[in-house]
Amino acid sequence: MARRYEAITVIGCGAWGTALAAVAARAGAHTTIWGRDPQVLNAIREQGMNTRYLPDIPLPNSLQADADMGSALAGAQAVMIVVPSRVLRSVCAQVAEYIAPGVPVAVCAKGIEAETGLLMTQVAAQELGDRPVGVISGPTFAHETALNNPTAATVAFPFTKADRENPNESVAARFAVSLSTEAFRAYVSDDVVGVEIGGAVKNVVAVACGMMTGAGFAENTRAALITRGMDEMKTIADALGGRRETVTGLSGAGDLTLTCSSPTSRNMSLGTQLGQGIPRGECFEGRPVVVEGEVNARSVAQLADKLVLDLPICRAVNAILHEGAPLGQTFAELWSRPIEAEPRAMDVLFDHPANPAAIANLAERIS
Repeated sequence: MARRYEAITVIGCGAWGTALAAVAARAGAHTTIWGRDPQVLNAIREQGMNTRYLPDIPLPNSLQADADMGSALAGAQAVMIVVPSRVLRSVCAQVAEYIAPGVPVAVCAKGIEAETGLLMTQVAAQELGDRPVGVISGPTFAHETALNNPTAATVAFPFTKADRENPNESVAARFAVSLSTEAFRAYVSDDVVGVEIGGAVKNVVAVACGMMTGAGFAENTRAALITRGMDEMKTIADALGGRRETVTGLSGAGDLTLTCSSPTSRNMSLGTQLGQGIPRGECFEGRPVVVEGEVNARSVAQLADKLVLDLPICRAVNAILHEGAPLGQTFAELWSRPIEAEPRAMDVLFDHPANPAAIANLAERIS
């Protein structure tokens, strides 16, 4: 068996950070969680639960909460950073001040940095220097994970020559065994890019599924968007050096299916409200809810421009969210794009036969 990390620190006390901290503590690691919200940390210490993000779910008694980052990271053998993508860079810069060289860091944020087009692990690597950087991702709603429901995720880190000769000593293997319990099952990967792309793009596709669900369409439409959305994920992964097969695994197809099939997902929920005609400012009853798919739609579209990739679903979502494109017309045009073959090797492309009147009729039905 691979050697466990005995001391793990989780940076970020939101729902997913708390859930992962609970997993590590249940697996037997000395686990400390740090966050910016003192009320949340006090509740974890004094009441044994995160009353703000995961109310009524008891956390392991051994889980420690610390408001001082330096103290929380002291002695950590491994670190998980679980913060929104927009603040990852600044948080990693802080973490770098306190952890020793060689301490591995698993990024648990999903997205693409808007300003640079970098994946989250690439952002982290720039700030963390010589520490090994990887990613943990999969079909994992925080609430169910915290409840200790059977859950699976992928741990991906680059593999060195030594890791390939002795994979049990790899960072990915050690992280996986440090998190695995009777209910949480971790898988190991060396394809960091492929795993990350799944997590970044699936949120955008989930917004698209929500839009069409809100407009009154059902399983056929959602299944088509999920399947073709996964093809867009494969396209980006392949262009960035990842493996297309990784996208068919937990961090790709698994996460995509989960996020696109449940109103629990904020991405799906935002899309559904927009599809129902609710203005963006009035979604979530006017509360300022951060939706990663909304943020990442622009980043993915910019990356597609940079790499010259055909990503029609992601581009449609970006056009609706950030360019003022009408939802109905945009999706009607998406459905009437030129006909192509699913096996790309066939290299088939010809005009769609629908006439402008038919397309306009579909646009009206969607609207």
